[in-house]
Amino acid sequence: MKMKHIFREGKTDNKNVLLLLHGTGGTEQDLLPIANMIDPDASILSVRGNVSENGMPRFFKRLREGVFDEEDLINRTKELDEFLEEAAEAYGFDREYVIAAGYSNGANIAGSLLFHIENSLKGAMLFHAMVPRRNVELPDLTGKQLFIGAGENDPICPPEETKELKEIFENAGAAVEVFWEKFGHQLTEAEVQEAKKWYDKTQK
Repeated sequence: MKMKHIFREGKTDNKNVLLLLHGTGGTEQDLLPIANMIDPDASILSVRGNVSENGMPRFFKRLREGVFDEEDLINRTKELDEFLEEAAEAYGFDREYVIAAGYSNGANIAGSLLFHIENSLKGAMLFHAMVPRRNVELPDLTGKQLFIGAGENDPICPPEETKELKEIFENAGAAVEVFWEKFGHQLTEAEVQEAKKWYDKTQK
């Protein structure tokens, strides 16, 4: 498997697999505490992005802050999807139960999975996510439950971006819950607590 990762098997009666996707400059260690807060009994698959930007791991290239390299985004989304297939086979979990928890760049690649690949995820918690691509037709997301954590004063992902992303997902049939924090781009404990409430309600 071509992506550095950590896999931790959960309790046998819990089929869910939390796919953890870090932000720019993060590693596969970053979101482990968040997974433990959301569902300590679920399996964990935490992945490190294969792109390096000035030594900082990312999941896909960007041209500058806020402007994605769309060709690389599409290729890296396929790479992550293929990795998930390989990991499911290697570790014996069901792809149907993979729920993403991504922050910033990691949330964007999780969003891209939903934008491009049908049934790639059971659900997703997207913290400070941007719109991956515009003017593309999404797969049918009917029945998918999605959570978006956003900052009212986020300079990288402004509120308009979050509202647009919510609308795109809803137009594809997904049910989307947004939690607004009063801060900027940082991921707060309150966001994680709200994500856990959403998770307990929709994913168990």
